[in-house]
Amino acid sequence: MEFGVAAFVTDYGIDPVELARAVEERGFESLFVTEHTHIPTSRATERPGGGELPQRYSHTFDPFVVLGAMAAVTDRVVLGTAVCLVNQHHVLNLAKEVASVDRLAGGRFEFGVGPGWNVEEMAHHGVNPRRRTAEMLERLDALRALWTSDEAEFHGEVVSFDPVWSYPKPTRVPPVLIAGGGPTVLDRVLSHGDGWIPLRVPVDGLEEFARRVEELQSRAADAWRGRIPVTIYGGAKKATAAQSYVDAGVDRVLFELADPGPDGDARSAVLKELDELAEIARG
Repeated sequence: MEFGVAAFVTDYGIDPVELARAVEERGFESLFVTEHTHIPTSRATERPGGGELPQRYSHTFDPFVVLGAMAAVTDRVVLGTAVCLVNQHHVLNLAKEVASVDRLAGGRFEFGVGPGWNVEEMAHHGVNPRRRTAEMLERLDALRALWTSDEAEFHGEVVSFDPVWSYPKPTRVPPVLIAGGGPTVLDRVLSHGDGWIPLRVPVDGLEEFARRVEELQSRAADAWRGRIPVTIYGGAKKATAAQSYVDAGVDRVLFELADPGPDGDARSAVLKELDELAEIARG
């Protein structure tokens, strides 16, 4: 099992370039960053898990700008989004952003995606919340066409364009990791994904989770597909959890970095936590 890091990269946090170097130097396998274009000041949507929305949600850097900078200063670590809110992008722009990062990273990019949860945020992008999942899947189809065809054309319900040239192409179609934990998420993983990112699965809930992983792999085998990798976002930060994750069929755990807040010494706090997490990863 691999261990990686997930981070809200903010304007008050550690420098993204230093973060990427620190993650790679400590031997982590991957570094994933999140995305929110903005947070509406008036919001009725409840945050998943409840509680107040932390400040970091409204202070995140653009993920693709950050990942491009990270790609330039790393050689080995896998870089990715966890997650990109696909519906908040025009596919012609997003196809180029993803391909550019993947080329800069030498094929080290993985594309974690989700439809989003903040209804007010997606409404500002013209997304129908009731159709968010269907719209995301259509956009993924359009992205694949842009990445694989010299002259791409697509006509769907929310995305439509006549033949276009769109370059650069990625080194290969980036692995698409479908986020979520709802009752139909495995359908989406099997139809449009190369991997699954369930969010913050508690260690004491792994028995039921393991059954879902088993179902996923069984359905993949029935469809003549290979094993589908499973990445947990926000894994437990304790060494004793590692074997439990392995037994549940997890391939990668992403440790979510704590937010030091705008008033603390973000650099020192993050580097200290990375040292502690590296010890856990080494067992």
